[in-house]
Amino acid sequence: MQDARQIGYRAGRTSAMNVNGKPMRTIWATEDQVEILDQTQLPHELVIRRLRTADDVARAIRTMQVRGAPLIGAAAAYGVWLTARADPSDGALEAAARALLATRPTAVNLRWALEAMTAALRPVPPPQRAGAARAAADRIADQDVAVNRAIGEHALALLRALEPRRPRGGGAPPRLNVLTHCNAGWLATVDRGTALAGVYAAHDAGLPIHVWVDETRPRNQGAALTAWELGQQGVPHTVIVDNAGGHLMQRGEVDVVVVGTDRTTAAGDVVNKVGTYLKALAARDCGVPFYVAAPSSSIDWRIDDGRDIEIEERAATEVTEIAGRAEGGARVTVRLTPAGAPAANPAFDLTPARLVTGLITERGVAPASRQGLAALFPTEGARRS
Repeated sequence: MQDARQIGYRAGRTSAMNVNGKPMRTIWATEDQVEILDQTQLPHELVIRRLRTADDVARAIRTMQVRGAPLIGAAAAYGVWLTARADPSDGALEAAARALLATRPTAVNLRWALEAMTAALRPVPPPQRAGAARAAADRIADQDVAVNRAIGEHALALLRALEPRRPRGGGAPPRLNVLTHCNAGWLATVDRGTALAGVYAAHDAGLPIHVWVDETRPRNQGAALTAWELGQQGVPHTVIVDNAGGHLMQRGEVDVVVVGTDRTTAAGDVVNKVGTYLKALAARDCGVPFYVAAPSSSIDWRIDDGRDIEIEERAATEVTEIAGRAEGGARVTVRLTPAGAPAANPAFDLTPARLVTGLITERGVAPASRQGLAALFPTEGARRS
């Protein structure tokens, strides 16, 4: 474990996001290891972890030290590189890929990245695989940054076209209110984010923008992570309980909902953090646009119906307990429920395509439909037809 304040910021490649005023990516590789921000320690501590083996990477993904569909994919790619450094044989690489794939069953970026790494390394002779694996993993990380930049540009155009639904009191200039769910920002990706890419682009362009941040129980990724990174970038925001979103929409205080996705089907169904479906229902009832930021790596061209996607069931303790920081500074975990009370913890839910106003991809905004996605991605769409 390293404290980032002690070692300095070694992001390697250029970053658009800042931590304490200094540019930093969420993951980077040195000559012989991978370094990540430990997201389980945020927002109270900024801690960097060193990962030296694919098992280390798998553990980091499983325990959510690394989380967010695009970032999980990049981390897995670097996990394959670490394996190739130690043992470049077919058997070792295949075993590492299987172990990494098993860490999180819902997000498709993980499978996408591992398949890309396998395809890049298969024709390479074993003695050359370590170098080829590092280059391929770097490409996946850099591609994520480029994709998110493009998503941000397309989202910015949408945000510019929206008029605030409700004027502010006291003569204050109107502001654009965006509601988001979970964390689909910089921390969920290598850099920039998906759902928050447009927010950062709008803020940088001088648009008066404000974000309603769902707390996102049970792991509180909104309250802990989204609020932290928005604060680091100076974006105005307000944390709300998950169930307040519908109330704010009814009062005209939400202009648009923008969320991320862990897997989008070829027909436009969206599987995202549990609670997303309820936001989509409220948005439809209140006439609020509901957009999903969907990099192409999150689109599963093999599935049409979102009901066919496996929904990860996580530990009940995430529901029955909550972690935080006590007044004295110590990290504490407290129980919320009666002893012995059973709890269920589905990590994701399904938002049908009919509730999605549009999918914001790196190639543009598509209707949430098979035809809409195929128009932007004709090669992939043709494989499904």
